[in-house]
Amino acid sequence: MNNSAPKPYIGRFAPSPSGPLHFGSLIAALGSYLQAKSHQGSWLLRIEDLDPPREVSGAADDILFTLDAFGLHWDGPLVYQSQRLAAYQAVLDDWASQGLTYYCHCSRKMIAEGGGFYTGHCRALGLGPAHAATRLVMTNPVYEFVDQLQGCVKIPRALAEEDFIVRRRDGFYAYNLAVVLDDADAGITEVVRGADLLEPTGRQISLYQKLKAPTPSWLHLPLATLAGNKLSKQNHATALDLNQASRQLYQALAFLGQAPPATLWQEDVTVVLNWAIAHWQLPQVPSTTHIEL
Repeated sequence: MNNSAPKPYIGRFAPSPSGPLHFGSLIAALGSYLQAKSHQGSWLLRIEDLDPPREVSGAADDILFTLDAFGLHWDGPLVYQSQRLAAYQAVLDDWASQGLTYYCHCSRKMIAEGGGFYTGHCRALGLGPAHAATRLVMTNPVYEFVDQLQGCVKIPRALAEEDFIVRRRDGFYAYNLAVVLDDADAGITEVVRGADLLEPTGRQISLYQKLKAPTPSWLHLPLATLAGNKLSKQNHATALDLNQASRQLYQALAFLGQAPPATLWQEDVTVVLNWAIAHWQLPQVPSTTHIEL
């Protein structure tokens, strides 16, 4: 007889400091927060500051201030990816010693001209590290996975079998490597994020398997789009208005299909969030990848 207690729920929100949070960010933050709190779980915060060329000075502090103003208080210590570089490198060193990584000089243009998928051109060339990306030999491709909202997600064979980059040509660690190591080390049990990250999930599952780490469950929320384009910092989406926190939380709840009471937006953010936690219904969230505003 198995008397072990259920594993505590641990979720997270992991914004990059490339600009202020916007309505699309709020959807991901609120959805992940409500999933965690409705499971009496923890909601962690990680700042994904691994790409200095894209980062905006002061954005990380602005993100923290905004989350606080919206009542979205995280549990546990705040984590910055820039403080975890040694952990990433240790894994790469281990894989290199096993012959699981190699250097690649192929440019995006070369790959695009070859059909859009990397076919292993540099795998057996024994290239040096100068001006090279590091690729991981794909030994366990993932062709499909189950998402709690999107259902069974199929991954194209060419993409699933690709030796993908784990350290970039410019020396920065790749997103897929960092996010999996961070989530695994934090014990994340469910990843809740936007549907724009559906595609890399297969690669991330393969990394969990390679690391022999427990794989979390997946929940990809619909993206907010405007004129067909995803709201994003790169598209200069309007920053959240700290003076309209309750109203924008209300709007995000409505976007997520939660049908909040008509006057809830007039309440304090604490009241809005308490209502949202008590009434959170995942089946009411639209099972689509994007919703036009």
